[in-house]
Amino acid sequence: MNGVRRFDDFRRHVGLSDAVLADRLRKLVAAGILDTVPYREPGRRTRHEYRLTRKGWDLWPVMIALKQWGDRYTADAEGPPLEVRHRDCGEPVEAVVVCTADHGRLDPRQAYTRPGASARAAN
Repeated sequence: MNGVRRFDDFRRHVGLSDAVLADRLRKLVAAGILDTVPYREPGRRTRHEYRLTRKGWDLWPVMIALKQWGDRYTADAEGPPLEVRHRDCGEPVEAVVVCTADHGRLDPRQAYTRPGASARAAN
C-alpha cells in the first residue's frame, strides 16, 4: 500500500529476518492478498515482486483504522511516524463506520450484532 514491492525493500522497511519475511510473504500470496510478478534487472536472475490483489487493496480501510488507533494510543509525543493524506487537498485521511442507509457516522453504542446467514449453532 505504500509502494514497497520487492523482497529486499520489504526487509529494509520492516526489519524482519529473511526466513520470517519469506514465510509471511508466502502466506499472503497463498491467502490471495498478494500476487507475485516476475521482473529481471539487466545481468541478474529473474526475481518476483509482490503486488496487492483486489482482496489485498480491500484491507486498506482496516490498515487506516489500525493506524488511527496506533496514532491515538502509541504515537510519540512528536506525533505519528506516518501520515496518510488525501491526494487532492492534502488533508488527513481517516476510517469511519457509517450506516449504509445514509444515517452518517456511528459510534459502537449505535450498532448491534446478530448471527449472520453463515452462523452455526454452538456445540
